[in-house]
Amino acid sequence: MPLTFGRDITPLRQPLRKPSSESPHILVIGGGVTGLVSAWVLLDRGYRVTIVSKAWVSDEQRLTSQIAGALWEFPPAVCGQHTDAISLAHSKKWCMTAYHIWDAIASVPALSQESGVRMMPSDFFFPEEVDKDPRQRSKMAEIMASGVRGFYRGSDIIDDRGIDPSYGAVDAYELMAPVIDTDKAMVWLTSLVESKGASLVTETIEDDLVNIEDSLRARFNADVIVNCAGLQSYTLAGDKTVYPIRGGLIRVINDGTVFPKLNAALTITADAAHSTNEIVFLVPRNDNILLIGGITEPHEWDLNLTLESPIIRRMRERCDKFLPGLKDARLDPDYPLAQGLRPFRGSNVRVERELRRPGSRIVHSYGHGGAGWSLSFGCAQDVAALVHETLAGIPARPMGARPVGRGRMEITASL
Repeated sequence: MPLTFGRDITPLRQPLRKPSSESPHILVIGGGVTGLVSAWVLLDRGYRVTIVSKAWVSDEQRLTSQIAGALWEFPPAVCGQHTDAISLAHSKKWCMTAYHIWDAIASVPALSQESGVRMMPSDFFFPEEVDKDPRQRSKMAEIMASGVRGFYRGSDIIDDRGIDPSYGAVDAYELMAPVIDTDKAMVWLTSLVESKGASLVTETIEDDLVNIEDSLRARFNADVIVNCAGLQSYTLAGDKTVYPIRGGLIRVINDGTVFPKLNAALTITADAAHSTNEIVFLVPRNDNILLIGGITEPHEWDLNLTLESPIIRRMRERCDKFLPGLKDARLDPDYPLAQGLRPFRGSNVRVERELRRPGSRIVHSYGHGGAGWSLSFGCAQDVAALVHETLAGIPARPMGARPVGRGRMEITASL
């Protein structure tokens, strides 16, 4: 049964089920969106929780979760070099769980304002009719049947949004999607889990968790360790398939004075942009800021991009051509360029118990790429289920042996 807002988790500043001194204690590693949402779900199930992170939400040294574009997508583009049926099925389930919870949060005006979560038209444009591309046609059919709100398909969206016809878009569809002001949301999530009873510890863990599991559990008196450490999982999970994909977003003023205020997220496929890693991605971050993107640079570890970097200049020129008037947009004077390292993994997102050590009490949730916000609550639900299994003494199973959805068992296959 999907995680449900109000029944399974609440935004109230106390846990849904209060723990006792005998309640199991969970150590969560990672203070990004994956770690905080996992902690929220565990707290509302009555666990005691400590979160260890090398850094917390800040305006000076932003976390990866703060830099993210945070536009919900179905299914999120989280896969590495290989996509398998199990990963895709889990991602679809996870992102729909998150969709409904973000939608519920956005539906309460005071909560939407505090959390920075809004539902907004999200438009996808294509260089040919969707019906002519079997992959896109299948995806559109799934979206229509998924339960998202406000789905509409029509080429009139192109004119309505003022897209330059020379860019090559001929078809489009729209849906209502969660759009999240990540700076505000991270402050809200951090405050929320702390008010529900989580202890926050600032510390950098630099060893493979299998090697230090016993000492770490003893030091924190933890019954289970949950690893949500993103790129650090290269070391903490001993997973050498973890790698970064560098991204960058230009921030401009979106107040309607220089160009018509954009009140919808706009994306055009890589095919139309003639590049597999440089697309058009325009997302209103909040009432005053528009994000312009996007790029993907695999295995780039350095955050040394500037507004004059060739790939950033191309990104700006591409978006200016797509949406006339954007070229005159004024940069955000306080924070003109956001850049970060998305935590990808060669074999896709991992939400799984530790398999290298029999009897281990480690649960992993990492490799979310740029889709941490889209997958957040769905992955957290599975994390809570794996914590329960661990405490119950149920033997660990590979992720591919777990059921996906209601009463179905997915079989690994190449797509």
